[in-house]
Amino acid sequence: MEFRILGPVGMWSAGVEVPLGGSKQRTILASLLLADGWVVSDSDLGEVLWGRRPPVTYQAQIYTYASRLRGHLRDGATIIRRGHGYRMERGDARFDLDEFDLLAKDGRSAAREGDAERAASSFRAALALWSGPTLMAVTERLVENERTRIELARMEVLESRIDADLVLGRHHELIGELSQLVSAHPLRETFRAKLMIALYLSDRQAEAFETFRAGCALLREQLGVDPGPALRSAHQAILTADFEQVLPLREGLVVGRTG
Repeated sequence: MEFRILGPVGMWSAGVEVPLGGSKQRTILASLLLADGWVVSDSDLGEVLWGRRPPVTYQAQIYTYASRLRGHLRDGATIIRRGHGYRMERGDARFDLDEFDLLAKDGRSAAREGDAERAASSFRAALALWSGPTLMAVTERLVENERTRIELARMEVLESRIDADLVLGRHHELIGELSQLVSAHPLRETFRAKLMIALYLSDRQAEAFETFRAGCALLREQLGVDPGPALRSAHQAILTADFEQVLPLREGLVVGRTG
């Protein structure tokens, strides 16, 4: 059995998606999964399902949703009533967020050890678990409570994977991806900084400096601020051709132009 929240929330058994119906049943499933074995109270479930004014019968409705979910569970997974709430035991079932965390941890460990190839591979495998925006097909209240922190973790892994690819000399193939990321997140300085480095390493120095200039102008126009450490460090690295401060270099790894 497999549980997924990195995209549409749902469960799969023997490779087949289990029909869960509407958003409320999926919301309970996601809430219990994210609680990681802790009890989620009836009141907390009621709030993510209906807001601050749940119906008088909300506990009975939650009981019905939980019972329906329980009937689909396999591989030692179960939902248990504890006091005035519920907790989930996942048993041997897979959970995509757990797999993401493990792969990201392995990628960070590899980066610390100087193994950029393994780091890039682990980060890429972690990102491949996504099938859309986190927590699709649940209530807006649960999305508001949980999506931002999970998407932030994804962004951090994406940035780390790009760093590893830059160390491996893949700057040419990164330019298109980074250009799209800068377009989608124009005020996120880290993506723009990495695009500057990829352009410079691809012998496109003028474009690298123009990317910096455009970023500075946008920050001042939109936020009224000067560029932060990420952009300034990337700019300095290009001026001095010294990338040790902007990429996770370790002994034996050298960043440079590969033609």
